[in-house]
This record gives sequence, structure tokens and C-alpha cells, in this order.
Amino acid sequence: MGPVVTVLLGFVLGAMVGAALALVLAWGHRARVRMAEPPPVVDPEVPEVLDAFRQPVVVAGPHDELLYANAPARTIGLVRGTRIGIAEVLEAVRAARRTGEGADREVMLGAADDAPSRQLQVRIRPLAREAVLVVGDDRSALIRVDESKRDLVANISHELKTPVGALQVLAETVQEAADEPEAVRHFAGRMLVESTRLGELVQQIIELGRLQSDDPLGDAAPVDIDEIVQTAAGRAREACQARRISFSIAGDEGLRVIGDRHQLRVALSNLVENAISYSDPGARVAVTVRDVDEDGDRWVDIAVTDNGIGIGEEDQERIFERFYRVDYARSRENGGTGLGLSIVKHVAVAHGGGIRLWSRPGRGSTFTMRLPALVDPVEHNDGTGHDDMVGRGDGAGRREEVA
Repeated sequence: MGPVVTVLLGFVLGAMVGAALALVLAWGHRARVRMAEPPPVVDPEVPEVLDAFRQPVVVAGPHDELLYANAPARTIGLVRGTRIGIAEVLEAVRAARRTGEGADREVMLGAADDAPSRQLQVRIRPLAREAVLVVGDDRSALIRVDESKRDLVANISHELKTPVGALQVLAETVQEAADEPEAVRHFAGRMLVESTRLGELVQQIIELGRLQSDDPLGDAAPVDIDEIVQTAAGRAREACQARRISFSIAGDEGLRVIGDRHQLRVALSNLVENAISYSDPGARVAVTVRDVDEDGDRWVDIAVTDNGIGIGEEDQERIFERFYRVDYARSRENGGTGLGLSIVKHVAVAHGGGIRLWSRPGRGSTFTMRLPALVDPVEHNDGTGHDDMVGRGDGAGRREEVA
């Protein structure tokens, strides 16, 4: 190997070693920079605090990765997988990281035809080390309440116009027929019917407003279902006798629930009155109370059954809407307001239960109000040590003819 080749090889090897040394030094410098400025992390205490928030909360890292996301953020759709799931919010997060300035956004979620829309107010705030905080506020419930109030006011205005207009026309007719006693008596009777209907409508509107503003479980107390059923039966007795309708009570006795006694009386009375109103003379109406154990949960089912005109499938989906009437002419004849079943559903749901309907045209209907049973574990006196439940009906199969 000649001297020139030796010099060239030495030069090449020296350059390679120098380059490798430079790379090592550069890597060491970057490593020291990373050690000096670690990537953002979320302190262990932070999730414990933020998990208590009902609002969706997200902390995004410098590469849009999720450092933290609570359950509401995933439930509502603010987070999808490992990234922020709303393009508009993600763009605002990147802008906040880039500019160091926060932003507020109003975004719509679930606006598809098969899903209710949600309006989400989102606050984006930059944090240290390029992390970004995102806090959402679901305003959908407030918007629905406002819409419901507007609809209720519109419905009330429409419903009140009918009896008020009828009273005005009847009053004018009576005035014109002042010299005809028979006509005056006839139209005065019609005025009495319309004024009674108007009073009932106003009373149920007040009742619905009170139910929507009260929390039945806020000041809850044990309620005896037997007492609720007997009260509804007492109110129905006169109407049953007038229409020759047989009314009976059957099922379990001694059951209790927790809630508001007045609301439950109103709900059951509405179901019974509906059954009587939509049954022909000579029909049967029955209230059946059952103690139900379903998957370890205890319920009280109160069913009101009639063999009246029944309800078609097309009407069953809307029957619990405010002011909805299956047979408008018959409802007006019986003084129905279209609010009774809406009140029943509101009471049942507010008590943690629900309402079910079975009906066939010409065969009758069964409305079943389900409420959580009040149960108290007590020890048997027979020394077995097994638990029994206070409130379990021991009168299965009882039957009481009321009217």
C-alpha cells in the first residue's frame, strides 16, 4: 500500500469518526434538552378531581394525544379513541397551542336524523409544555326545557281558545234569546259544561306546572299503595255508578313505595278516570297491584285495565304527549283535557319508574305504572336468619268489588 493510499484511508476514517462523534454529541444534547423539559404529564391527583365533574374534560398533549379524558367526554362524543373527535375543536386546540391564546366554541353533536342534536359549549385553554385543556358544557337540556316551555305555552294558548270562545258565543246567544226561557236554559247548561271543562283544564295546567317544578324525591316519604288505590276508587265510585261500570281492586296488599303521596294519587286517579271515560256503559274497570321481583330489583306494578274502545298502534306512540287525544270528540264530551296521561308519565318517571301500555282496538287497554318498591330487610322470627322484606304483599289473589 503506497503512502498516498495510506493518507487517503486515514483521512476517510478520520472523517467517519468525526461524523459519528458529532452525531453522538448532538444526540446527547437533545437528550439533555428532553431531560430538562420532560413531556407534559397529568398529576395523579388531577384525574381524581376531574372525574367528579359532570362536564366533559380533556387534556391534550403537544401532538394532540390524550393525556386525560373523563367519562362524559367519551360519552358525549368529544373524544373518539385516542384523539379529540370533533374536527372544529381539534383545530381550536392546535390554534391555542400555536398562539398561546384560549378560545370558546359552540358545536353541534349528533345532528343526524336518527339522533337528537346536542349543543356543546367548549372552552379551550393552553397549558404549560404545549398541553391544552378542553372543558365542555352540554347545554342541550336547557335548550330542550326552553323549547318545551314554548311548546307548552303555544299548546295552552290553543287549548284555552276553544272553551273561552265557546263561552263567548254561548253568552251572546243567551243575550239574544233573553225572551225565550227554554233557549236560555239550554244554552246556560252548555255554558256550565264549557266553564267546567275550562276549570278542569286550568287546574291540570297548574298541576303539570307544579309537577315539573317539584322533585318528588327531594322530600320523599313512605307511601302506602293501598291508600292510593282506595283514594282513586273513592273518586271513581260516582262516575262508575252513573255509567253502570263495574270497578274492582285485585292483587297484593301491604306494598309501599317512596315518594310524594299527592302526585301518586293524581297519577292513579288520572288512569282510572281515563279508563272509565273511554269505556261504554256496562263495561269493567279493574286496578291490580303486584309485587314484582325482576333481576333482583323490587317493583310495585299498578295496572289499570278496561275493556273499552282501545287504542290503535298509530296512536300509542303519542298517547303520553301533552294535549294529545285519540278521540277528540269523545274527549270533549267527557271533559278530557289531553293532559292526564302526560301527568301520569311525568309522575312515574320522576319517581324512578315508568309507564307501559297494552291496547287493542275494541278489546280495551291496560296501563301499568311501575314504581320502585320500598323494601326494609328484617330478620325472620323463626330463627332461620334469612332476610324477609317488609312491604311484600301477602294478599295475592284478593279481589274487592268497589262499584
